[in-house]
Amino acid sequence: MRGALIAIEGLDRTGKTTQTERLLVKLKELNIKHKLVKFPKRDTQIGNLINTYLTEKSFQLSDQAAHLLFSANRWEIIDEIKKELQGGTVVILDRYVYSGVAYSAAKGLDFQWCLNPDVGLPKPDLTVFLQFKQSENASRTGFGDERYEVAEFQEKVKLLFENFSTNSEWSPLYVDGLTIDQVHEEIWSLFKQYLEGLDEDLQVF
Repeated sequence: MRGALIAIEGLDRTGKTTQTERLLVKLKELNIKHKLVKFPKRDTQIGNLINTYLTEKSFQLSDQAAHLLFSANRWEIIDEIKKELQGGTVVILDRYVYSGVAYSAAKGLDFQWCLNPDVGLPKPDLTVFLQFKQSENASRTGFGDERYEVAEFQEKVKLLFENFSTNSEWSPLYVDGLTIDQVHEEIWSLFKQYLEGLDEDLQVF
């Protein structure tokens, strides 16, 4: 029986990292084998290039080249992820294919073109998408200095994420007015059915 593959997705400042950390604490308390993978994974050879691209605005790439780098970053560690899953480990993804496609398509690239390099990667068993009901909340202040942390750009990304809403593994979660604890409980209620692992093979994009 393999471990579950769970993705936490959402716009910037919706609490993805906080909720991912809370989920990891819960799994540790229950003595369930788990591993966190944050994309982009910046400690690989390709990840080092991505980190430079994201943090140094003087480092220029075409939108197409940047997108392919992000996809390559997922492919370069997918065998490691599959090995963990086969060993019964729950793998939590902080961002995944969905972010890669939505962020690149928001720059004007064709949506299907953006998805094509990731065809063949495993789909998560569950993807929790954190979002706001009120569009103005998605554009609130507090963004950082990285390349895509701009409110207007985040609005474009939000609209493109909606293309995934018909996927069977997609579970939207509105965080408006909820405390960190309340959001955690909502995520846990979605997640707990996967605790004992799964028999079926992973689906792919």
